[in-house]
Amino acid sequence: MRKLNILVFVFIILKNTTGFSQNKKFRAHTIAFYNLENLFDPEDDPHKYDENSPLMAIKKDRLKIYKKKVQNMARVIADIGQELTNNTPAIVGVAEIENSTVLEALVNDASLVNKNYGMVHFDSPDQRGIDVGLLYQKRLFIPTHKSRHALKIYNSTTQKRIYTRDQLLVSGKLDGELIHILVNHWPSRRGGEASSKWKREAAAKLNKRLIDSIQSKNPYAKIITMGDLNDNPTNSSIKKILEAKGKKKNIGLKGIYNPMEAFYKKGLGSNAYADSWSLFDQIMITQPFLDKDYSSFRFYKAGIFNKNYLVNKKGRFKGYPLRSFAEGGFTNGYSDHFPVYICLIREVTD
Repeated sequence: MRKLNILVFVFIILKNTTGFSQNKKFRAHTIAFYNLENLFDPEDDPHKYDENSPLMAIKKDRLKIYKKKVQNMARVIADIGQELTNNTPAIVGVAEIENSTVLEALVNDASLVNKNYGMVHFDSPDQRGIDVGLLYQKRLFIPTHKSRHALKIYNSTTQKRIYTRDQLLVSGKLDGELIHILVNHWPSRRGGEASSKWKREAAAKLNKRLIDSIQSKNPYAKIITMGDLNDNPTNSSIKKILEAKGKKKNIGLKGIYNPMEAFYKKGLGSNAYADSWSLFDQIMITQPFLDKDYSSFRFYKAGIFNKNYLVNKKGRFKGYPLRSFAEGGFTNGYSDHFPVYICLIREVTD
């Protein structure tokens, strides 16, 4: 009965917005990305530099705070896409996680445990001790390949390597259909946007090489690249290097569509700083997701998940995302980033 409700709900929306004249049923899945804002465990790892964790600055109730932080993150993930699919996301890319331990705690939280999420995670050499990862509902997605890809960049003065997050590539079958997912957390703007621009452009070049390598084997491959890019949809890393476009009609074979560009041009964002919104959190897709033949999964819509409970209601950061940590303490909030998501649909004929 639940599947029927999902299919009928999506049909009603499609009929009203795209002019379908026949009764059709569609299966829908949400694909999401969420920067979890320093999801560190409460242990001080002597073999890893984890002093950047806000938890390390908290001397009292550290374990209690950690459990609440996990609970809050799980609540948000469980909520993404419910209005579209009556289900939690089929796939979730995540950033700012310390290790596999925190991911295990997340998927075993009461809000998510009944969905039986699997996870993909590799330790990366990042200076802050944070990684990216992927969660997926095991009944919906079966990974067939997983690999990490190092971003090797060097200080121009000292020639020493700058250690940052690896890029994660996971290929697998979503309801039997092969898709490829890249999860990113590109270098920050520390030191200024202009002076750090080259780092994100290097990250974009690595991402483009990975996409090109998949498309060289199959130009019709369905690829999703997502992450906290620390750049907006109009920055050179995305517009010039990835060559992502914000209008579907301009996307050719092997091209990349960025549905987040339209949100950004409307003044919407996923994170805020100095009273200015940025849309660093993005999900982009390759052209085959845009075809009008719904016999396989196609792009339906995208969104910024900015529900009211995720918004700060008071103080000098009123209207910003309600973050977990501020001024050396735990706020019982969520993240300094809103999640973003896309919805994929496929026609069901039986």
